[in-house]
Amino acid sequence: MAKWTAFPHLGDYQFDSGNLKKHWARLHAGDAEPLPQDLEVLEAWALFHNGEFQQAAEAGLKCGGDGITVANKATAIYANYLEKKEKTKLDLFMAVAQRAEAQATQDPKNANAWYWQAYALGRYSQGISVAKALAQGLGSKVKEALEKTIKLQPKHADAHIALAAFHAEVIDKVGSLIGGMTYGAKKDVGLKLFQDALKINPASAIGMIEYANGLVMLEGDRKMKEATKLYEQAAASQPLDATERLDVELATAELQD
Repeated sequence: MAKWTAFPHLGDYQFDSGNLKKHWARLHAGDAEPLPQDLEVLEAWALFHNGEFQQAAEAGLKCGGDGITVANKATAIYANYLEKKEKTKLDLFMAVAQRAEAQATQDPKNANAWYWQAYALGRYSQGISVAKALAQGLGSKVKEALEKTIKLQPKHADAHIALAAFHAEVIDKVGSLIGGMTYGAKKDVGLKLFQDALKINPASAIGMIEYANGLVMLEGDRKMKEATKLYEQAAASQPLDATERLDVELATAELQD
């Protein structure tokens, strides 16, 4: 595995298997991942929350089983925020999608096996262009995996966000008529999913960012003021770990553009 770009604030977060347990519910309000019973898997999660994404991915893969989820999340978050080379980023997303698909085959009731498959394919689709991804049939795969995630874990806020973003992006790219008829994308469903996500996890900076983007895609410039307010709320959030810090920095950067 080539050396990954380091998280720019290494050392700011100091989780270990002991103190991580105390903060687990808050840190995993988005993905509803159960607290691992295996100490080595918990230690891999501590590496993830500290921003040591490559070490977390390697440790998770070494553990196997539930460790695959931390490996997939660490790889996907790293690829999304820190990887500079587009081809490497797409390769990492595809690796996550394939691992998560295999995990879902072995453990079909594991909500996050379905979620990380959908997340990785969704980001891959954005990378190659949503229109191209829809033509390749990836859209249906993403939608089905996210619906499966929510069915298995109704309090999975991040799956609500991702499914809402799916509805918004499809309508934005192909219009509401084709989006609805061909891909089952609906404006009212997308908006409700965003709202439900923020009810489940009100502190989610990424939830606010994606909702802001979705509002503009679905409602146009008349929602720009509301979208900007959501970005401001996201930028003002207090991050508890490395990923939340990256979300807050994303919101801050967007406001400065």
